[in-house]
Amino acid sequence: MNDLNNFPTTFRIGGELEVSRLGYGAMRLTGQPGNFGPYADWEGGKTLLRRAVELGVDFFDTALPYGPGHSERILAEALGDRGVVIATKGGVDKPAPGNIITDGRPETIRRHVDRSLAALDRDHIDLYQLHRVDPDTPLEDTVGELARLRESGKVRFLGLSNVSLEQYELAKSVTPIESVQNRFNVLERQAMELVRATARDGAAFIPYGPLGASPMKHGAPLADSSSALAEIGRELGVSAGQVALAWLLHVSSNTIVIPATTKVAHLEENVQALAVRLSEVQIARLAIGEEVAR
Repeated sequence: MNDLNNFPTTFRIGGELEVSRLGYGAMRLTGQPGNFGPYADWEGGKTLLRRAVELGVDFFDTALPYGPGHSERILAEALGDRGVVIATKGGVDKPAPGNIITDGRPETIRRHVDRSLAALDRDHIDLYQLHRVDPDTPLEDTVGELARLRESGKVRFLGLSNVSLEQYELAKSVTPIESVQNRFNVLERQAMELVRATARDGAAFIPYGPLGASPMKHGAPLADSSSALAEIGRELGVSAGQVALAWLLHVSSNTIVIPATTKVAHLEENVQALAVRLSEVQIARLAIGEEVAR
């Protein structure tokens, strides 16, 4: 558990890229339903992203299949040459709504990196994450290609998403891994071992679904579904959702939380969670259980 009197609000990815621990997940800036096609309110989406930067958000997470490509493009148009860190993912594509293809072959990874570079309009990708492990391609081959892309200068740091602890350890044996992104929130803690492992290694852990939302639905169940969250929120004068985000920031100092929203008001509320401090008693009431290495 973090030292509650010395709460870190930033994290250095790869020991170099310092970012706020309250970022933004851009999956919803796509067509609906199914996160397919361009976001309907394109200019409104750009305004939202620029407001995020004004609020101090400097870490934005996206992926090639979000759209596909449209989420990356709206980030590029909105953020331009602003000094922010953009993370994206490859190894998964979505040629049609609901048609998700996982492909970790080296030649596919190369194509995906080039597509993302073009959509983001950048000469390199700050953090490139393998979106899913391809069961038909040895993980060593996929990660080995990612390492070559880093050596070429197209990618600065490498991460993984939707992986097991064993897959994380295997990938690390091939090349340095600077982040893991798995589903994790106050009620879904299956990735706790990965939180601990990345913390020990000095890598970032990027929990997706921080408010319990489903990828295919826009709700935020943890914003109102937990009586403990709501009670603690009333004590602190904040919302239940802000308490849920604060819990993720308290659970380990290497977490970078990326709530998604299409509403400026929700964005502003989410960002304020960075200032919420939970007491040890409040954390215990959320049944945090075991301590997590810093």
